[in-house]
Amino acid sequence: MNVAMNTSSLNESLVSYHIGKKKFDATLLLATSALLMVGLIMIASASIDVADVRNGNPFHYVVRHGLFVVLGIIAGAIVYQLPISLWQKAGWLALSASLIMLVTVLIIGKEVNGSTRWIGMGTLNIQPSELTKLLLVSYLAGYLVRRRDEVMRTWWGFAKPMLVLMVVAILLLMEPDFGATVVIGAAFLGMIFLSGAKLGQFILLIVGCLVAAWGMIYSSPYRLQRLTGYTDPWADQFGSGYQLTQSLIAFGRGDWAGVGLGNSIQKQFYLPEAHTDFVFAILAEEFGLIGTVLVVILFCVLVYRALMIGNLAERSNQLFSAYFAYGIGILLGVQAFINIGVNMGLLPTKGLTLPLVSYGGSSLIVSCMCIGVLARIYYETVNSDDGRETQQGENETGGNDD
Repeated sequence: MNVAMNTSSLNESLVSYHIGKKKFDATLLLATSALLMVGLIMIASASIDVADVRNGNPFHYVVRHGLFVVLGIIAGAIVYQLPISLWQKAGWLALSASLIMLVTVLIIGKEVNGSTRWIGMGTLNIQPSELTKLLLVSYLAGYLVRRRDEVMRTWWGFAKPMLVLMVVAILLLMEPDFGATVVIGAAFLGMIFLSGAKLGQFILLIVGCLVAAWGMIYSSPYRLQRLTGYTDPWADQFGSGYQLTQSLIAFGRGDWAGVGLGNSIQKQFYLPEAHTDFVFAILAEEFGLIGTVLVVILFCVLVYRALMIGNLAERSNQLFSAYFAYGIGILLGVQAFINIGVNMGLLPTKGLTLPLVSYGGSSLIVSCMCIGVLARIYYETVNSDDGRETQQGENETGGNDD
């Protein structure tokens, strides 16, 4: 009996030691690293021709993308060092900074392809809407913790964050940046739903958002043109449907296993934005169905881990961390879903990058910051007393099942 008791005590000590020493979610970091590597390889392949013509250097974009990857990893590592309580205390500061950045870009922003979304800083262009996504999610997470009962019981508590979203949406649509508006709106809706809002309120809000989106589409000729071009791109394949038809050709050429790395034809000035918004189509052409499915699986794993980290934090009664993780998971998931859907012709053409993969410094760095926040939430949750009890309970349950 003494031997059994000693063995049991030793096992408990080993479990506690193992849990106490956990610093990273290995699955999250592996999925992130794989996507960063895929992005670096695909940018090298997709941009080499256009970089040679535009810049006289075939490696211009891949070198810059590599620099962005390094900066993103550094930014993620810095964010990982910040306690989550600091994000919670800085809620109003995050909201204020978001609004200031969105107003600033309207005043001094740089216009590219008819949109004023960037602030020029020498050779770099900063896109404030990318950082705004993360800051607004942190603000809403804090609001839901402070006003959770009000959100669940009253219409006013439910409506206040929607007023914030409305102001942000107006500023984004003035750029215009309809894609960022949709992503932030989806994150707000998802976080409010997961916080326990009444289903009736949530359904009414979704209906209102759909009506507003429909109104914005029909009030803007270029958005309506994109919608009609999406429904039948081949009707005007050299006009409004050109980009989508070229993307679909890339998917068709890819077949099962692709034409091979570097052998894409569509990247040779047939498919516009081949290294940014439509890099997934080049990946489909060069690696086929197998490659695209693997990338989709990586994004599914990434979003799943984000939601599981949020669930672990919620069960440990760390509600701010939970809502923050849920919001980040929804941000990354919705943006990846929209980008992939646009590339495949399942959604109307919209200018959104593929997180961690597409060329674009602001998007890549902020995406890495999101991963840093998730890693920090996991670290703090698992190494808290409640987190250890939750994790140890799961280990014990798994042992009993076996």
